[in-house]
Formats: sequence, structure tokens, C-alpha cells
Amino acid sequence: MKNILLVLCVFIITLGCSQQKEPIKEKPKAPFTWKAANIYFLLTDRFNNGDTSNDTNFNRTKETATLRGFKGGDIKGITQKINEGYFTDLGINAIWMTPIVEQIHDGTDEGTGVTYGFHGYWTSDWTTLDPNFGTKEDLKNLVETAHKNGIRILLDAVINHTGPVTDIDTVWPAEWVRTEPQCTYDNYANTTACTLVKNLPDIKTESDEGVELPPQLVEKWKSEGRYESEVAELETFFKRTGYPRAPRFYIMKWLTDYISEFGIDGYRVDTVKHTEESVWQEFRKECDYAFAEWKKSNVDEVLDDTHFYLVGEVYNYHVQSGRNYDFGDKVVDYFTDSFDALINFNLKYDNGRSLEETYAEYDSILNNGLKGHSTLNYLTSHDDGQPFDKAREKPYETATRLLLAPGASQVYYGDELARTLIVEGTEGDATLRSFMDWEAAQNNDETKKILAHWQKLGKFRSSHPAIGAGRHEKITEDEGYIFSRVFSKDDFTDTVVVGLNMTKGEKVIDVSSKFEDGIELHDAYADVSATVKGGKVRIDSPSEIVLLERK
Repeated sequence: MKNILLVLCVFIITLGCSQQKEPIKEKPKAPFTWKAANIYFLLTDRFNNGDTSNDTNFNRTKETATLRGFKGGDIKGITQKINEGYFTDLGINAIWMTPIVEQIHDGTDEGTGVTYGFHGYWTSDWTTLDPNFGTKEDLKNLVETAHKNGIRILLDAVINHTGPVTDIDTVWPAEWVRTEPQCTYDNYANTTACTLVKNLPDIKTESDEGVELPPQLVEKWKSEGRYESEVAELETFFKRTGYPRAPRFYIMKWLTDYISEFGIDGYRVDTVKHTEESVWQEFRKECDYAFAEWKKSNVDEVLDDTHFYLVGEVYNYHVQSGRNYDFGDKVVDYFTDSFDALINFNLKYDNGRSLEETYAEYDSILNNGLKGHSTLNYLTSHDDGQPFDKAREKPYETATRLLLAPGASQVYYGDELARTLIVEGTEGDATLRSFMDWEAAQNNDETKKILAHWQKLGKFRSSHPAIGAGRHEKITEDEGYIFSRVFSKDDFTDTVVVGLNMTKGEKVIDVSSKFEDGIELHDAYADVSATVKGGKVRIDSPSEIVLLERK
């Protein structure tokens, strides 16, 4: 009898073990790729004021024209919003900040009134930060905080010009800069060997002649007690590289210091076409070297094996141009040994076509002529006076059009809140650069709805590299516009199906070409799930959008 009971117990235990469910496998984490990045572009001075004690420096107290003075935004303010989860909730995996190096101390006074270098593009000293933006310790904390949250940091590189000349900001030596002629932009030479605008000294990036440090920098560094250390670093740099002490190489050294010291992940490069294309190949080489050095010295802080990112602003470049930019008398390929991507100025003009026409064309270009490289799409920016929706009448469409487009996406700060782009009393770019409206984000019901839409699409994009880097395929346009994207890298495959302009309520979607029967799919927009049966899923939601992913 005891033997029978023992056998029975063993049987029951074995039966119980055999009926236990297999452990649930976690979905593999999607690898990051710059080709699918969701980048948030902000004016450092206009995003969030995290430290009011640094709002005024260098006696910048003159009354300015509307929105042309410093407003208090700083590095600490960005870090604060990372810690609050604002960027994570928005699906942002990279932040691009306007330049944070020290700006000219005075303002210019032409046309509409006084303007200070709040935007960051009027450099006076590449080797240090402007105190209005913060300190190097602030930058170190920002990068570390961003990385802990899976967010990469892009700084903004300016090589081709200094800041304007003022009563207290003197012009750099003639061997460093030219102050005329002003560019006419009608051929290659009249775009590169000239000043962008009046009173914006142009660095002689074409020169290989050795130059001494500008006397104003020597005097400044000595007064700050760091002349010897800066000169010693320059000696080391020029000895290692063998470069002539030409103007561009000084600036490259100063810019790549931010990589090797802080571990920034990329540069957005300003005014690319106004500098010889060979300069960017040299810059690429030094950026890669600096990033490798930082990784070797900070093994525990390295996010992954993603390379350093360079995206260029070639004004008026569009993805349909492929690898080439035509100056009229010369065609230049800026992708060769330099840029990963160029900013695409044309998405905003594609609204006259269907989304399928646009998306299919982009897919073809990115996987053929631009294969191995990418583009950065945007619909609003800091110096584009003709954005997609200047009156902010179509914030939902803006998000959908941008965040589902093949290529990387650039969200301009406040796009997700429909921040106004029409400010009374402004002139030129200033109207695009109002301070972020955090009160509306917290208290305005319509703004909250707009933000929620951007968040859903943004998080779906950041979770699925297939959206930006996958192959696009139309499924149907008969009952709404339905398409798929598929991305593969090594042993990872990411497949999504997206439905737009769908019927509200129950929707039947044919997914047979991408998902087998029995697979459970999740609609990330409405947060509902359904199982594939007969090659189809039934989604019941009040939305016209469906974002299907494997659950």
C-alpha cells in the first residue's frame, strides 16, 4: 500500500510539473539606430529655466527687440525635464541642443533693434560654455542623466563663422576670417568663400596656412588662468594629427573636446554648404577618434556600439536629391566619409501628395541611392519661415505625417504642444522661437489631447526601428490607408502594421502578409489587443489610427 501511495504522489507531482506553463519570454529589446531616431530639437535658451541665477551675464541688460534677448532657458532646465520623464513619455531617444559655447558679450543693433546671441550661433570662444546656458558640470550631468534614460545628446557645431563684431567683441585676425564679400549663393565660390550675411566674419576654412591664436583669446584665457593648459592641449593635438595650424583645425580640436570629455553622441553641423566638403571629412575623422577615446576611458557608461552621429544642415537640401547637392557650377556629395544624414527640407512640401506617394518614394530613395545613410525629416524648425503648419491648425496631422515617415524625425520644441509660431511684434526667425508654454501643457485640455497624440506616435516610433529604418509596403488604401514596415538587424526583426484614416469603432485589418494566425497583436494607439484569425485582426477603438505590434 505504501508503494502504491508513493507512486501516486510521484505521478501527481510529475503531472503538476508537466502542466506548468513555460516561462513567458520577454520581447527582445529593439536596437537603436540613428536611421530611425526620434530627435527633439530645442533652443537651449527657450526650453526650460532650471537655474534663474544664470539668467544675466556679461552685462547683457540692453532692451532687445521682441524675442531677441536671453530668456533664461539652460542646461539644467533640460536635465530637469529628462528626470521628469517628459522626453521618455514623448518617445524621444535623442536631444539636439542649439550651441552652448560662449557667445559674443554684446548684442548687435541693426534693423529691428538689439539682438543678443541667445540662439548660440554667435561664438566668441569655442572652448567654454556660455554662463547663460550653464557650466561644464551641468553638461556632464545632462549627458549622464540622458544616457541613464536611454537618450542620446547632440550638440550643434559651427565651424564656418564667428559671432558678429560689436563695440566690445572685436573681429578675429585677418588670417583667421574674411569680412567680405557677402555671399550671393549663385555658385560654389559665392557660397563658400564669403560671409553668410553682413557682419558675420567667415572662417577661412579653405586655408592650410598656420596661424597664431587670436589675441583676444590669449588675453581672455590668461585672465581666466587657463592659457597654459589650453596651449598644451593644442600642442598635443597638432603633434598627434600632423595637421597644419590652420583655423579650421583649431576649431575641430575645440569641438571634439566635448566628445572626449563628456561623451556626447553626435553633432548637428551648421551651415554645411558654406564650407568646403573636405572639411567635413576631416571633422568626421576627428569626431570618430574622440568618441573612441571617450569609450575606452568610460567603459561603464557606453550605451552600445552605435557610432558617432553627424547630421548636416545643407540649407534647402531635399531627400529627392539623393547623395548630391547642386550649386549650379558644381555638384557635391556630402555623404562620402562624412555625414550619416542630411536634414530634409522637403517633407513640408510633400503635403500635396498622398502619404503613400511620399512614404513609398522615401523608402525607395533611402534603400537605393542613399543606402547606408539616412535623412532627418522635420516640419517645423528654428529658421524656416515657411513651416508645414505655421498657424498650428493641424497639430495632429503634423505628428502623424512626421513621426510615421521613413527616415529619422526631428520634433521641434513645442510641436507637441502646438506652441505658437506667430508672435506679434517679432521680425524674421524670432517668431519661431517663443518660450516653451509649460502652463498650457499642464492646464489646457486641448493641448493635453495634442500632446497625448504626439506621445502615442512618438513612443511607438522609438519602440520600433521599423518605422524609420524598415522597408515600407502598402497593404491597402481601400478601407483606410494601411501599410507595414519591417526592419531586420542580425537576429532581430521588427514588424509593424499601421492603419490611418480608419473607421471609428470596429475595424477589420488584413495582416496575413505579416503575421500568422494565433499571434496576439497590440494596438499601441488605443491600448487594445486582438488575436490574428483567418489572417485578420478585429480592433474596436474610437480612433481612426491603429498601430499594430506583436504583443
